[in-house]
Amino acid sequence: MRRLILEQPVSRAAAVSRRVAVFACLTAGAAITVARATDGEDALEALAVFAAALLLAALALLLAGAGAVEIWNTGRRGTPAAATGALLALALIAFPAYLTLEAARLPRINQVTTDFKSPPSYMISTRAREARAAWTPPPPGPDVEAAQRLAYPGIRPMLLDLEPDQAYRMSLRIAKELGWRIVDSTPPNLRGDGDAHIDATTRSLFFAFVSDIAIRIRAQGPKTEIDIRSASRVGRHDFGANARRVERFIAAVQQSVDAR
Repeated sequence: MRRLILEQPVSRAAAVSRRVAVFACLTAGAAITVARATDGEDALEALAVFAAALLLAALALLLAGAGAVEIWNTGRRGTPAAATGALLALALIAFPAYLTLEAARLPRINQVTTDFKSPPSYMISTRAREARAAWTPPPPGPDVEAAQRLAYPGIRPMLLDLEPDQAYRMSLRIAKELGWRIVDSTPPNLRGDGDAHIDATTRSLFFAFVSDIAIRIRAQGPKTEIDIRSASRVGRHDFGANARRVERFIAAVQQSVDAR
């Protein structure tokens, strides 16, 4: 006589959680792909799609929790599905959650500079304007200055015992080593009393949003001063990205000078 073995039913909430989490990841991937493919021109649309992906991830997490409760109470199958849904959702939510914490901790600014009295200006050559799509970051106001000085006191002008041409070549090399794309540059003039300028751009890791960087090298008596400014094109909060960028440049300059 054969025995009929009935399999335990699968938790529907757990199964749906996994499907929703996978769809959320695909949606987030589509948002990032669009942002990178359009060079940030469709930033608002890409962020809206990514926000939808986060809502889906939150729903998947709730469904995974409901599935876990159902499995515990009824003995139904579906633990792997619930775990997969929860892990995918948490992986998607983790970085935005970290940025939310950073936004609460850091000042709401989208540019930093080493010189507020005379911030490094962005070049107006054809190449530089085309690279910025004819957009120029607005000058940092008193509110930006106050917030930056409080949050990033180490961002200050660099006064070096170097000739302007030496400082220019060093700055150009460091900018390239940091992975920045050099847009345009002008060395000091032949008499050595003219400012040198370097314009560069860099992109954020996931969405490839562009930030514009301006470096100015000028003679200050027997020394040379290097100033740098970094501004984000997208958003009012840079989550500390511009400050970290400038701090890396300052540290690389110091290391290069110390190695001489």
